[in-house]
Amino acid sequence: MAGDPASPSLFTREGDLYVPSEHTRGPWDPNALHGGAPAALLTRCFERHVEGADLEFGRLGFEFLRPIPMAPLEVSITVVRPGRRVNELHAELVSGDELIGRADALLVRPVGDGVPAADDDLRRMAPREEGREVPPEALPSAGPMRDSPGFFGSTGMEMRWLDEPWSAGPARVWMRPRMDLLPGEPMSAVARATAAADFGNGVGAELPFDRFLFINADLTLHLHRTPEGDWIGIDARTLLSVGSPALAESVLHDENGPIGRAFQTLVVQPR
Repeated sequence: MAGDPASPSLFTREGDLYVPSEHTRGPWDPNALHGGAPAALLTRCFERHVEGADLEFGRLGFEFLRPIPMAPLEVSITVVRPGRRVNELHAELVSGDELIGRADALLVRPVGDGVPAADDDLRRMAPREEGREVPPEALPSAGPMRDSPGFFGSTGMEMRWLDEPWSAGPARVWMRPRMDLLPGEPMSAVARATAAADFGNGVGAELPFDRFLFINADLTLHLHRTPEGDWIGIDARTLLSVGSPALAESVLHDENGPIGRAFQTLVVQPR
């Protein structure tokens, strides 16, 4: 369905540049984007590059080389591995003359008719109707963004929490974009999954936001089913051990059940 070109969007176009709106802002720095917004943008750029191909996204990986600034962004894409059954793409995200992010996408030919299905054995999340919307200013992840006019976790995304957002440990939440990715262009199903997946470290946080930083240095999605519908659910937890890397992992859902997994390597330190 086409969006409304006159309504707010996460990004606008100026020639070859993508200009972020205030609704892309992240929780750690008012001058930096939430990783889910540029990840969704990069996903859409990948989709445009393979439009019409009989291939589906199996893996998407994003590396954030430094905080993504609230500034015009440029995306370039190259084909790493062309093919009719497997196709691999690489993207670079640039601000000014500086490389600030990289992404890779692996697309494969979908499973055909006549192949026995092997369903995900994880239980479905409770329906979003059982969740509740938490006021943006009450979200622990809002932190210094509580007084900002835009924040990706509130003005950019709508959420329905199945668990208490203030409690440490695993948690579940349904979410969907509140606005188009670009004017008149809603997020695709895969881009919605990508945007939601980057919330895993916040949703399944083990540490309080006001005392610790736990910023993800990367994001990787493995999809075993293309999502359907507007809503994406994430069932997230954080694995945290002193002297070891930290990891956030999320099971991704649509309203028909699990669609894949997401992983984030975390940089953890006291504020």
